[in-house]
Amino acid sequence: MSASGGTKAIVAALGANLAIAVAKFVAFAFSGSSSMLAEGVHSLADSGNQGLLLLGGKKAKREATPEHPFGYGRERYIYAFLVSIVLFSVGGMFAIYEGYEKIKHPHAIESWYWPVGVLVFAIIAESVSFRTAIKESNVTRGTQSWKEFIRRAKAPELPVVLLEDFGALIGLVLALGGVGIAVATGNGVWDGIGTLCIGLLLIVIALVLAAETKSLLLGESAGAEDVKKIKAAVVDGEVVTGIIHMRTLHLGPEELLVAAKIAVEHDDTAAEVAEAINAAEARIREAVPIARVIYLEPDIYSASAAAAGTNPAKD
Repeated sequence: MSASGGTKAIVAALGANLAIAVAKFVAFAFSGSSSMLAEGVHSLADSGNQGLLLLGGKKAKREATPEHPFGYGRERYIYAFLVSIVLFSVGGMFAIYEGYEKIKHPHAIESWYWPVGVLVFAIIAESVSFRTAIKESNVTRGTQSWKEFIRRAKAPELPVVLLEDFGALIGLVLALGGVGIAVATGNGVWDGIGTLCIGLLLIVIALVLAAETKSLLLGESAGAEDVKKIKAAVVDGEVVTGIIHMRTLHLGPEELLVAAKIAVEHDDTAAEVAEAINAAEARIREAVPIARVIYLEPDIYSASAAAAGTNPAKD
């Protein structure tokens, strides 16, 4: 997986969620709180999600084969998309169902100190996990805002863990509020309302994750900074005089395909062009190390052909 930070954040979230899930189910057994049941299922689903992310990272490391010549880097995108589906169905829809049932058939919360104590413990544990995810994300986030980081990150693990932990913390606060008001008023409907809010929150987060991972699955180009570096690395000003057109595509979070038609002079020899292409590939890999698959096609740039649309304009 990309960075050890991504794996560290996933493992931290997995450990926290497993411990929290057990605590929540115990609290549900003693109190009968639907918020605790929904939160327990949520934590269990999150644990499964972290397992999926780790599995995707392992499968993505497989060597390329004749059937999959560009490797398996996109496995990580597929498993991140599965996470959004699990979060939507197992987490969000189940919580909405439980909330509806509790509002329709409310009952008082028994042994209120169990859910309250577990929720406080869960908030502390999730805060530690969330802090780890933030710390590891800052290594690669740079100057981007959090919104930009989630939308533009090519490695899906950290955005997934960030959104999961954020949703878990908000969900815990909602659960604590629902349980607290239900205990204070003696009206179990509030517990159901808290559960319903948790379900709606999880569905919103799942839809955001699905949209972002769908874009990665469809294939995203390199970031603007990397594109700028690649263009600067291609042109040497001697044999390679410009870029006619260029396309980039992420084959995985740490593997980039670069395909470009480059402009050369009509009197350059084949040997000179071949040497220039090899040098350009070396410069690209030095400027952008994740550019591992590079195809450069030489062509004679023609202004008239570009104007006619048969030869794209030189960049």
